[in-house]
Parts: sequence; C-alpha cells; structure tokens
Amino acid sequence: MAANWSPDSWTRAEARQMPHYPDAGALDAACDQLAKYPPLVFAGEARNLTGHLAKAVTGEAFLLQGGDCAESFLEHSANNIRDTFRVILQMAVVLTYASKLPVIKLGRMAGQFAKPRSTDMETIDGVELPSYRGDIVNDIAFDDAARQPDPQRMIRAYSQSAATLNLLRAFAQGGYANLHQVHRWTHDFMGRSPWARKYAETADRIGEALEFMAACGIDPETVPQLAQTDFYTSHEALLLRYEQALTRQDSLTGDWYDTSAHFLWIGDRTRFEGSAHVEYLRGIGNPIGMKCGPSLEPDALLRLLDTLNPARVPGRMTLITRYGHDKIEAGLPRLVRAVMREGHPVVWSCDPMHGNVVKTSTGYKTRPFDRILAEVRGFFAVHRAEGSLAGGIHTEMTGQNVTECTGGAMDVTQMDLADRYHTHCDPRLNAGQSIELAFLLAEMLNQELKERRKAA
Repeated sequence: MAANWSPDSWTRAEARQMPHYPDAGALDAACDQLAKYPPLVFAGEARNLTGHLAKAVTGEAFLLQGGDCAESFLEHSANNIRDTFRVILQMAVVLTYASKLPVIKLGRMAGQFAKPRSTDMETIDGVELPSYRGDIVNDIAFDDAARQPDPQRMIRAYSQSAATLNLLRAFAQGGYANLHQVHRWTHDFMGRSPWARKYAETADRIGEALEFMAACGIDPETVPQLAQTDFYTSHEALLLRYEQALTRQDSLTGDWYDTSAHFLWIGDRTRFEGSAHVEYLRGIGNPIGMKCGPSLEPDALLRLLDTLNPARVPGRMTLITRYGHDKIEAGLPRLVRAVMREGHPVVWSCDPMHGNVVKTSTGYKTRPFDRILAEVRGFFAVHRAEGSLAGGIHTEMTGQNVTECTGGAMDVTQMDLADRYHTHCDPRLNAGQSIELAFLLAEMLNQELKERRKAA
C-alpha cells in the first residue's frame, strides 16, 4: 500500500480540469450514493491485467487500446457497443496472426465520459458558458441550463457503464468472441475497402488452422481460449470525486482499487508534479497509464515514475506517447533513454491520434490517416534505434460508419466529413480505417520481431 495515502488525500493537492458544481450538497449526496453501489470491476481482474501487461514490458505480448473519444449518453446502444467490440476483436486477430503474440484488448469503454478542456469557458456569438466536459459532467447543448455541471450525471454514467460492462462480458465470454466467428465479424460498409479482401484472406487462413486443430481434437470445447477472450476497460481518471466514490479496499490483499475500470490513465494536462490526479493514482492497485507529450522533460518523467510505481512492478505503468507525426522522432528518444537508464519497467504505447488534429476550412476537426500512420512508424523507428520495445497502440475509433478522419483506403475526403460526423469531441477512425491501421501495424510489428530474433 502507498505510504500516507487515502482515497481522499488528493483533495490536499492541486486539482486541475475539475468542474465547479454550483450545489456542493448535491455533489456530496451523489458521491455518497455512488459509494454504496457495487463495484463495476474487481480487484482480481485488475491484477490479471497487470500480469498481462507485464508480458508486454518484455515484448511477449502487445497492447491494443481503443474506443470512443468520449462516450455519449444518447448514443448508448447494444449495437454501438457490439460494433466497437467487434472492430477491436478484428484488429486483435490481425495483430495476433501476423506477430504470433497475444494481444491485450483494452477498451476505452464503460467509463470514458469526462474530457479535459483548454479553457473553463466557451464563447459563441458573444455568449459565454461553461465548457462541455463530457456527459458525466454537463451537456453538449449550448445553453445555460445544459452547461451547468450536474452531479446526478455521475449516477447515470455509473448505470450506463454497468450496462456496457455487462454486455462486454457477455460478448467476451458467451461465444461471440469464438474464433470460428472470425468471418462473421466483418462490417457491411467495409466491403468498399481494399483491406476487406485482405481481412477475408486472413480469416480464411485462420479457419483452415482451426479445422486442422479440430481434426487433432483441439476445439472450443477442449480449449476455451478459442471461444472466449479477456477484455478489459479503461478511461482517463479525470473526475476525481467519481473515482474516489468507486474506490474500494480489496478484502484479500488490503490494497485499494478504483473499481470504475480495470485501467486508468493520467492525461497530458493533469500529469504535473504535485497534481491531485497523480496523488490519487499513486495509491490504487490498478495498472495505470500516463500520457507523455512534447512538454514532458525526462527528469520530470522519472520523478513521476518513482511516485507512481516506486516498487517498479512490471505491468503497473504504461507510458502513452502523444507527439504528432512531425515531432515524435525528435522528442521521444530522450524519454526512452532516461527510462532505460533508470531501469523502470514500462509498456511503451503509441497514441497517434491526439497530436495530429487539424481544422479544415469548413470548420471540422479531423485527423489525416497518413499522419496517424506516420506517427506509428516514427514510434517504431525510435524504439528500434534505442533498443527499446514498442509495446502497444492507443487509438480513438468506433465501429460506426463515421466520416471523421480523412484518408485511408476508403479515401474519406474533407468534403465527406459532413456526411457522418457524429463525435462529441475528437474525430475517430471508423471500422475500415481501424482494420487498415491494424494490417499496417502488423507489418511493422512483424518486422520488429524478425529483427529482434535475428539480433538474438
């Protein structure tokens, strides 16, 4: 257990990106209500994830983390949950088949409601209102009542997360993830992508391998791993009153866990030394992540790692890099060298989304696919040059047929953005673009593994 820590010790540190609730009594009442609710996830599940991530530290597994930029109350549906889960399964199959490595599947789901903002207030046509901070805090509609932070939204976020988790567990363990279904996971609109044929060819080869295994007596009845999968949830631990209310002490170990998700991360705006978010996350037993961008200096990173993982537990820390396609090869090596020099066991994961947002002449934010891919290539190049391990990828994506990121084989243009631009916050890859990225990533990962084996 962390020294001098309690679930509320963060309240004595500097808390940025936190909403101001007009009614403090209503906030306390909502948090008291949440504190009585059952946990959404369990300590043993979080420990299992730490064990899986420990293998990614040493290159024996690969982390695939993806999902919504910000979950929406209104778009919550079984179909949307299924479609995003299905795309992550497809991406994982492509990566596993190419690399022969187990892929850790971690969704930005069942809790990714809060969003950091550049300013506390937003002005439109001369009217100034509180910024939209995600559905767990306020509403995206631009009027005074909608933009006031409402603590009852935390109760709704909990209920929606519970429903999402229930369905995800059913999909993961109830047969939907059966590898014999690999052909049926294809989305209708993916047929327009050249990568749909390549996915079908991969599915054919997997099917042939499964038929051979079945002839040898190896099938889902004898090997459950063929019919089910481990699937974990994650979100940015931004709204600390919500996280504190769902913090529980494990009866087996006595350690504290945040039961709102299996994995929590600290964002770029809240990872500073003396941060309330750092103080909170240092005391929980969950595996945690931290975004690392151009403003993070190597010495500061090392001090944060000493704070967040003083025992240097493998699998505890994931460093999620977010630089931009034109900055990663210049900025990342300093951090990699410092971490390697000090011997901190971390999973290095690439977020190629947040540093590559551009605004079009029509007013839409987008992320060009070629920039996303360029940052992933730069990420692998840095780790190859430094003798480190590229251990994962962190994407914002959806199973819906959206037009939010330009480019890719489906050739979404700037003029197409208005067709199906549905995100509440930042642009996401659609299913076709996600599968394309998975194939291109698989090529990079496969090449890295060949180089590693040759060097060994």
